[in-house]
Amino acid sequence: MVIKKNMGWCDDPISKEYNQLIKFPFSKKAEKIFLKRNSYDLILVINYNRNPVIPFKGSAIFLHLTEKFNPTRGCVSIKKKDFIKILPFIKKETKIIIS
Repeated sequence: MVIKKNMGWCDDPISKEYNQLIKFPFSKKAEKIFLKRNSYDLILVINYNRNPVIPFKGSAIFLHLTEKFNPTRGCVSIKKKDFIKILPFIKKETKIIIS
């Protein structure tokens, strides 16, 4: 899917759209996915708190790009060259284990 300027991810635990892709304008709290920095040029949603979604358990947990390995707010970030290397091996049933 191509990320568009109006796309976001709801991180408002009292919203029925919590931990889901949304479109702006959006009246609840949500993170923008279309960014000037390249962090979300390649992005995979990590299947955490997705089925069922439990309020306050965590949302917007992605595998995304980084240049400097700065701390993230709950995501996993890797260099673009490494993302491209692993992407062909990632399928819908692939499990990402964070330890």
